[in-house]
Amino acid sequence: MEGAGVGWIAAIIIGGIAGWLAEKVMSSSMGVLMNILLGIVGAIVANWILGILHIQPLAGWLGYLITGFIGACLLIFIGRAIRR
Repeated sequence: MEGAGVGWIAAIIIGGIAGWLAEKVMSSSMGVLMNILLGIVGAIVANWILGILHIQPLAGWLGYLITGFIGACLLIFIGRAIRR
């Protein structure tokens, strides 16, 4: 997260926003803590996938928000697929 120019407190706030946005888009209902975790872990997963594809992710707050949102949506999708 430091590599993206985002500190830990900002990562928690941005992760919460990214998780909340993903929750709304994916029509899911989770709590605040799960939204934060989804946003942070989603950003890590999305950055990892982008690294494998040799795509440079956006830097800073906006880049972390976008990758967190995409990653959180992906994690919600995978979680639903596994439960079925």
